[in-house]
Amino acid sequence: MSNYNYDEFSTDDYDLDTQSGPDLGDKAPDFQLATTEGVTKNLLDFAGDFLVLEMGSITCPLYQSRREIMETLDQQPNVSSAVLYVREAHPGADIQAHKTMADKIANAVRLKTEDGETRTVFIDDLEGRVHVAYGSKPNAVYIIDKTGIVVFRSDWNNAASTQKALQALVAGDEIHTKSYFHPPRPTAVVRTLGKAGKGAAVDFFRGLPVLIWNNIIKRSIRLFFKRR
Repeated sequence: MSNYNYDEFSTDDYDLDTQSGPDLGDKAPDFQLATTEGVTKNLLDFAGDFLVLEMGSITCPLYQSRREIMETLDQQPNVSSAVLYVREAHPGADIQAHKTMADKIANAVRLKTEDGETRTVFIDDLEGRVHVAYGSKPNAVYIIDKTGIVVFRSDWNNAASTQKALQALVAGDEIHTKSYFHPPRPTAVVRTLGKAGKGAAVDFFRGLPVLIWNNIIKRSIRLFFKRR
């Protein structure tokens, strides 16, 4: 875990072929974490019937481009939503990899104060203990019911599919949507990597062919044929 907070993004830092973390029907792991407001609480101590938990960081274009939909999900009755602040997906000269817990807290607070994130933001520890327990992907999403069971998950959040899945769960219906990989908006990529600073964009575009193959092509084929 010594390289968890990498200084430069590389696709080698992620296992793009393997699904890990709690699966459908599994008990979601619970942790006691601090929020950006300085309150310490259990991750699964939420109000309502469902928690929508998304992984994210201020330098993740995927997460940043999904916020418009994701921030509205807790407007549905008996639904809570939260973000788990993980490692910086694309660190650069201006927003660097976390060297201390103070760095991580500061970036999580910036996400709230500068970017306007409205959801509860839980801050993972420096070595990503919670992130690893939930599969280590930079923008995974889980829906967890009030008994702590995972009822929906996607290694790469497709906000529209997550919204449809939540609507089905709230209505007591089966989930039929498939969470195909949806690339981030180009404007979100430019804005997010620009904010991260020098180096972030170079690393992102260097790894782009691998990301396209693994996520847009191979993952979509697997989903279509209902294979893990």
